[in-house]
Amino acid sequence: MKNYPCKNFSTSIMNLPDDCFALILQLLNRPMDRNSFGLTCHRWLHIQNSSRRKLWFNHYHHPLAKVSPHSYSFRLTKLLTRFQQLNFLSLSHCTELPDSALSHLQIYGSNIQTLYLECCLAITDYGFSLMASGCSRLTSISLYRCNISDVGLEYLAKSCSSLQKVNLSWCGITDTGIISLGESCSSLQKLNLSNCGSVSDRGIRYLSQACRQLCSITISYCERITGVGFRGFSETLTSVEAVSCKLEPEGIQAIVSGGGLEYLDLSGLVPVVTRLDRVGGGFTKNLRVLNLRNCRDVRNTAVIKISKGCPLLQEWNLAHCHNIDLDGWKAIGSNCHNLEILHVNMCWNLRDSGLHALLSDGCRRLSKLYISNCNGRISYFTIQQFKCRRSDVKIKEKEVQGTKTKNIF
Repeated sequence: MKNYPCKNFSTSIMNLPDDCFALILQLLNRPMDRNSFGLTCHRWLHIQNSSRRKLWFNHYHHPLAKVSPHSYSFRLTKLLTRFQQLNFLSLSHCTELPDSALSHLQIYGSNIQTLYLECCLAITDYGFSLMASGCSRLTSISLYRCNISDVGLEYLAKSCSSLQKVNLSWCGITDTGIISLGESCSSLQKLNLSNCGSVSDRGIRYLSQACRQLCSITISYCERITGVGFRGFSETLTSVEAVSCKLEPEGIQAIVSGGGLEYLDLSGLVPVVTRLDRVGGGFTKNLRVLNLRNCRDVRNTAVIKISKGCPLLQEWNLAHCHNIDLDGWKAIGSNCHNLEILHVNMCWNLRDSGLHALLSDGCRRLSKLYISNCNGRISYFTIQQFKCRRSDVKIKEKEVQGTKTKNIF
C-alpha cells in the first residue's frame, strides 16, 4: 500500500466558520440545549446572542415588593445589549416600565419589526416617542390598554410609516389620532379599535380613503360608530368585527359595500331595527363566516336573503336568535350548500319541524351542529333520528360565543 505524506493541518471543530455553528444552533430545539451551547465558550455565546431574533421580557416580582424603575431599565438594557439582532420584542404586562426604559430602543431597536407593549401602564406619550424614533422598521405593534393619546399616536405613525398591523384596543384615542395614523401609514393592513369609545365614523371614513390596503378592522364596543364611514372601502377589506355596536341600517350596508368581505362578526348587535337583510344584499358573495349570535332582531326575512346572497358561507352562528322559525330554517337547508358549521344554541323556535327542514335534505357539507337549550322544543326522538340519518354531522352541546373559524389578527 502506498503511503501518502501526512499534511500538517488541524481538524479541530473550532475551525468551522460561524455560519456552521449558527446552523447547528438552529437544530437545537430544547432551551436547555441552546443554553448549554452558549455556555461552551465566548465565541459560541456570541453566536447564540447574534442568532437570537425574539425576546419576551418579563419582570416578575412579589406583589408586595416595590420595584424601582431603575430595575426595569437595568435588566432591559442588559438584554438589549446582549441580543442586538432582535426583530420581535414583547414588553407586555410590565406595568411599571418607565419611559426611560424605552430610550434604549433608540440604540438597539433598529431591527425590531414586531413590538408588544400591552398593559404597559406607566409609559406616556414621551416614552412612545423615544421608542418610535429608534424603531423605524416597525411593521406590527400592539398597544392594548396603553396610555397613548392622539399626540403619541401621531408621533408613532410619522416615525414608523411602514406599520401594517396596529392594535389600539382600550386606548383613549380619538378621530384625530386615527386620521394621523391614516395620513402616515398608507400600508396599514390590520387595525384593532375595540373599546375605543371616542372613535366615530369620521375616523373610519378617513381610513377608507387613505388606507386602500386595509384588509381587517375591529370596531367592537365602539358606541360612536354607526357604520356609515365604511362606505368607499376597497374590496381588500375582508374582515370586520363589530361586536355589540350600534350600527344603523345604512351602516351595515356600507360595511358590506366593498364586496370583498369573507369574515363578518355582528354578534350582540344593539336591538334596534337594524335591517340585517342588507347583509345579503348582493355585496357578500365572498362571505364565508358570519356571526349573528345574540342578534335578537334576526328574523326570517333576513335569514332568507342572507342564505340566498351568501353562496360561499361555511360557518354561521345564529345562537340566541329566537325569532327564526320554520321558513328561516327551510331557507338555510335549501340555499346554504357550502355550510360546514352551524350554531343554533338557544334558538327557541327551531323545534322538531325546523330541524327536519334544516338538515333532512339540505346542508350536505355540514360537519358540526352546535345545539343546546332550545327550551325543550326539540324532542329526544328527533335528535336520535337525526343522528341516524346524518351520522357525518357531529352534534356539539357546548355553546361557542364566537366562531370556530378564527379571525386572523
